[in-house]
Amino acid sequence: MDIRNKANRIRLFNFSTPQMRAFHFSWFAFHICFFGWFGIAPLMAIVREDLSLTQTQIGNTIIASVAITVIVRLAIGVLCDRIGPRKTYTGLLLLGALPVMGIGLADSFETFLLARLAIGAIGASFVITQYHTSMMFAPNVVGTANATSAGWGNLGGGTTQILMPLIFSGMLMLGVNEAFGWRLAMMVPGVVMFFTGIGYWLFTQDAPNGNFSELRARGELPEANGENGAKQSFLAAAKDIRVWALFVVYGLCFGVELTINNIAAIYFFDKFDLTLATAGLIAGLFGLMNIFARTLGGVFSDLFAKQGGLKGRVRWLFIALICEGIALVAFSQMHVLSLAIGIMLVFSLFVQMAEGATYGVVPFINKKALGAVAGIVGAGGNVGAVGAAFLFRSENLSYQQGLFYLGLTVLVLASCVLLVRFSDATEAEEAKAYRDAVGDDVGAGALSLR
Repeated sequence: MDIRNKANRIRLFNFSTPQMRAFHFSWFAFHICFFGWFGIAPLMAIVREDLSLTQTQIGNTIIASVAITVIVRLAIGVLCDRIGPRKTYTGLLLLGALPVMGIGLADSFETFLLARLAIGAIGASFVITQYHTSMMFAPNVVGTANATSAGWGNLGGGTTQILMPLIFSGMLMLGVNEAFGWRLAMMVPGVVMFFTGIGYWLFTQDAPNGNFSELRARGELPEANGENGAKQSFLAAAKDIRVWALFVVYGLCFGVELTINNIAAIYFFDKFDLTLATAGLIAGLFGLMNIFARTLGGVFSDLFAKQGGLKGRVRWLFIALICEGIALVAFSQMHVLSLAIGIMLVFSLFVQMAEGATYGVVPFINKKALGAVAGIVGAGGNVGAVGAAFLFRSENLSYQQGLFYLGLTVLVLASCVLLVRFSDATEAEEAKAYRDAVGDDVGAGALSLR
């Protein structure tokens, strides 16, 4: 689709334009969804005792929390193409708040598993975030915009690791016991999600020139039927081998990040004999790297594109993945707490830069089926998380061994990046679009504080 008046700069403190309102609301909505999605993870040591869960059962709940997201992400991208990101995000936030608040009703492994399965649907929020920023920003900054909005959203993984133990402690100070405290604590992210959904409806729009319904009424956007319908959009994306290569690639980075978010607190709690709050704080550092790491991935993607076009974006993605795999293998071999934390931060840097680099490529695969492409690639992240989770559910395999095998997998499958290629015509077209976008604002940086 051809969307006009995209922003060629990211003015961080400007809330007056539809582009920047979409940018800020999309990253914040994803941040809150991430908070709700993984809010229970830093409290698992308490939940484990309360519900008498085994390691296998905990592994199954981890799989459930990311498995359903695969299906929802595939559907949500097509839904964005059809009704627009504003309606899609609002609906997901309002409905997703219900299971987040409702998980406190779980009283057995089975009901807890079902609750985590339902909560996993809100992980599809990532696709809407990437879709909305792709609608709003020009080729010279779209990599940075996508990476920053997603990175600040993923930051919710660090926020929840740090804040949920504190919220839980606050509940205990009110006089409730641990069994009721973790249930009450989960109400917090659910309530915030609900009100964020209302704000998204009131203050955002689908594209720079208006909502999709308005653009279609004015003839500026094709109707969502026939060759532009949901089925054709999905099939066009599904037939492209590059989409599936990026599907695997995103599983190697975002899938790994989801896995670490699920196991980091309990890994440090058990391996280094730490308190719940300390383990949560350390695990939170992994997610907090998103405040700048994923943005760097997008910035480098745009910089590589300036020199090498779309091939440059792909080249940077391969470099980031290889560095991620090496760092993960090194992290798995750490037995000293200080070294483990240091290497974890290096690993976090590259895994998040790889994510930013992936969605620096996605907007250029098929513009007519952007939602479908974003949805399929995004689903790959969750498929990767499901596959990785099987390494951590076995009683016969330690978390340390699982991390080592996961690092080797990243190194081997990084070769899938080599399947992502573009025709000479596409390279020339995008190079011109890049020059035109830069020419509209000569001398301006991608990120601005104005």
